[in-house]
Amino acid sequence: MFMQYPTHMRCLSRLSFLILIQAAYCSIKVTGQVGQNITLPCRYDTQTNGGLTFCWGRGAVPWSKCSNTILSFKNGDVIFRTSLKYQLLGRVAEGELSLTIMDVQRADAGVYGCRVEVPGLYNDQKVNTQLVMEAPPEKPSETTKESPTTIEKIQSGTDDGIFSAFLGIGNITRMAVIFLLPTFITLLFIITGRRALSRRKQHVDTFAAENIYESILTTK
Repeated sequence: MFMQYPTHMRCLSRLSFLILIQAAYCSIKVTGQVGQNITLPCRYDTQTNGGLTFCWGRGAVPWSKCSNTILSFKNGDVIFRTSLKYQLLGRVAEGELSLTIMDVQRADAGVYGCRVEVPGLYNDQKVNTQLVMEAPPEKPSETTKESPTTIEKIQSGTDDGIFSAFLGIGNITRMAVIFLLPTFITLLFIITGRRALSRRKQHVDTFAAENIYESILTTK
């Protein structure tokens, strides 16, 4: 005999079914920049569910398997991988199933799906991750423009200091000349006078000796 349930009972059954399916589903957003190594998270309770089989794909997780599979893991080893840029760097045996994309590029942006096969009907764990690529921060151009100005100011200050020091040295030199020049002239006159006096004395002595010599000759 065919038994027909009321309409509201059928709706509740469908709602419960959808809740059961969505219970192991989550969505994550990850941002990164070109050239970085980006990790897309995915974890699994190995103690509760035992061994595991999982896959990563490009695109949201479908009803079964992975969409555009890029990596598959089964029986403790990677059995499929489209590129070595996709790495499992975590402790997979402990449930760390996160996918690391090495040297990420703009073309790598998009949705990635992680599906963990869990025994039982509709028990699979699903994680969809949206990878968003951000532009690298722009370097402020003002800093580059300010640097030469700072250098110019420092150079200008240095030149002013050198010029001031030069003026100071010039003033000291002039003062020294003013004070030392008279002394030098006085010493010059003294030395010149002594030399002249010495020459005169020598001339007188010579003249006297000549007179004495002539007197002796005359006497003879």
